[in-house]
Amino acid sequence: MSLETKIMDQMKEAMKAKDSVALEALRAIKSAIILAKTEAGATDVLTEDQEIKMLQRLVKMRKDSAEIFTKQNRPDLAEPELAQIAVIEKFLPAQLSEEEVEAIISKIIGETGANGIASMGKVMGLATSQIGGQAEGKVISGIVKKLLA
Repeated sequence: MSLETKIMDQMKEAMKAKDSVALEALRAIKSAIILAKTEAGATDVLTEDQEIKMLQRLVKMRKDSAEIFTKQNRPDLAEPELAQIAVIEKFLPAQLSEEEVEAIISKIIGETGANGIASMGKVMGLATSQIGGQAEGKVISGIVKKLLA
């Protein structure tokens, strides 16, 4: 079942349950899917990798917004953002723990023989392709820096 079909089914459920927060998050995902499909040169079908990146971008936007609202002492605005994150994350693959990410990156460094921060680009490329949507780029980058330093 495609992501778009799952989203439509969940939207129907959210409408029936009168869950406005979930409905808003699902509509944002649907909107992002439509935008991705209509971009110049895009095909009618999104790959799983494209879907994951799009969902991660939506989560990141909401995390950033929630952080700003929290800093401005506006919990009334931060709470809906955090609730939407929970809805969007249901469609993402299970996230790896930092220990699991560190183990994968250590293996990559061992296989490539990378040493020093100069090899960071090569390690990041391999790590990002292997770990994919199972960890945020920020986490991967931080671990790579720590292990190569």
